[in-house]
Amino acid sequence: ASVLLKPATPGTGVIAGGVVRAIMELGGVKDVCTKVVGRTSNPVNVAWATIEALEELRTPEEILHLRGKKSPEAERE
Repeated sequence: ASVLLKPATPGTGVIAGGVVRAIMELGGVKDVCTKVVGRTSNPVNVAWATIEALEELRTPEEILHLRGKKSPEAERE
């Protein structure tokens, strides 16, 4: 299974089901939309996929670096 994590606008809350919702809430995530993609309905596999998805998250600075752009704070100086 794979888990897609998308940022949500503030106030949306955690849009997820079952194991994914529990992991997001325990992790302190406030606003996120999720989708489990794959053929498994085994909660253990979905839990592992969620943890892997969280490990692959990137910071805004990392994304700007990959795109070859500078952060807005650096451009102001």
